[in-house]
Amino acid sequence: KLVKLANEHNVVVIPFGGGTSVSGALTCPTGEQRMIVSLDMHEMNNIKWIDPENGLVCMEAGIVGQDLKRRLEAEGFTIGHEPDSLEFSSLGGWIATRASGMKKNVYGNIEDMLVRVKMVTSIGTIDRKVDVPRLSMGPDIQHVVLGSEGTLGVITEAVLKLRPLPPANKYGSIIFPDLESGVKFMNELARQRCAPASVRLVDNEQFQFGLALKPLNNSPIKPLVDGLKKAYVTQWHGFDPSRICVATLNMEGTAVEIARQHKTIRTIAAHFRGLDAGEENGYRGYFLTFMIAYLRDFGMKFHFIAESFETSVPWANVVMLCEGVKQRVKAACVENGVKTAPFVSCRVTQVYDTGACVYFYFGFSWKGIPNPVR
Repeated sequence: KLVKLANEHNVVVIPFGGGTSVSGALTCPTGEQRMIVSLDMHEMNNIKWIDPENGLVCMEAGIVGQDLKRRLEAEGFTIGHEPDSLEFSSLGGWIATRASGMKKNVYGNIEDMLVRVKMVTSIGTIDRKVDVPRLSMGPDIQHVVLGSEGTLGVITEAVLKLRPLPPANKYGSIIFPDLESGVKFMNELARQRCAPASVRLVDNEQFQFGLALKPLNNSPIKPLVDGLKKAYVTQWHGFDPSRICVATLNMEGTAVEIARQHKTIRTIAAHFRGLDAGEENGYRGYFLTFMIAYLRDFGMKFHFIAESFETSVPWANVVMLCEGVKQRVKAACVENGVKTAPFVSCRVTQVYDTGACVYFYFGFSWKGIPNPVR
C-alpha cells in the first residue's frame, strides 16, 4: 500500500535497512524536487517458516544479521552469511547490495544462497512463487533484483538455503615474510579449491595495528615468551618485522575434516615460507573486523577520520593494486593539505578462481582541515 500510494502521489521511496551501505544509495539526491520518504524496514523482522527437510528458510527483509544468526542457531541452523556489517545490516540490504560474507568459501555469496525474493515495485510485485533449486528458463529476474540498491522497489521477504550448524569450528593463523608470499599462498588455495570457510590476508600495516590492540597481559613470563617468538620469526627465519603479513583462518566441519584441512593449508603455506601463528591470533583477527566501525567512531573524537573501500582484481594484479592504491592515497593526502602521514592498510578478503577481493582502510588526522570529508 505504501509503494502504491507513493506511486500515485509521485513520492520517492528510499528503503532503509541497517544503514551500513557505503555506496551512497541511502543519500537523498540534492536535486530531487519530489517528496522523499525513507522507509524503515526494521519492523519486518520475522522468520516466517523453517523447512529443515528441504533446507529452506523464509524471512522478512528487515531482519538484522545478528538477530537472524542468533535465532537460526537456537534451532540448530545457519545460512552462513557473515558480512563485516553483520551486527547492523539487514537481509534486504544484503540482497539489494549483492553482499558477500566472510564464510563465502563454504556457503557462497548472497546470490548463491538466495532461492526466491519478493520485491514490491511501483507497478506490481515481483515474486516467482516457486522454491525449487534451479530454473533453466531465463532471464532470471532475481538477478535484476540482486544489487539493485533500492532503485527498483522494496524487497520485503526472501527464501534462502538453510544449513545445519557445523559440529566443530577452529581458528588459525599463518605469517608470511611479505605480502607477495601471502598473495601467492591465497592464489594457491583458490587454485586447489581448498580454502577454509574464511581466509583473509592482512598487510603489514594491519598486522602491526592488530598487535597494538592486544590487551595488556601482566604475566611475568609473557615478555620472555613473546621475545622468544619474535627471535624465532625474525632471527631464525629471517622475517623483516616491517614486511610481515598474516593470514587468518576459520575452519568448519567435523573435527576430522578440520584437522585434515588445516594440515593441507599448512603444507601449502610452507611452500611460501609461511609459519603457523596459532589459534588465538586467528580468533582475534577474525573478530577485529567487527570492531573496525567502533574504532573509526572512537577516532573521530581525536580528530582522526577514517573510511574503507573495496574492489576485485585478477590474481596477477593483486600486489600491484595494493601498493598502487596506498601510494595514491598518501599522495592525495599531501595534495589536500594533510599534515601527518595517513594510515593506509589493505587485506585480501575473498579468493576466487580468477582473482581476489581487496579491502582498503585509510584514515588521517584532520586537525586544522576545514572540510576533511571533501
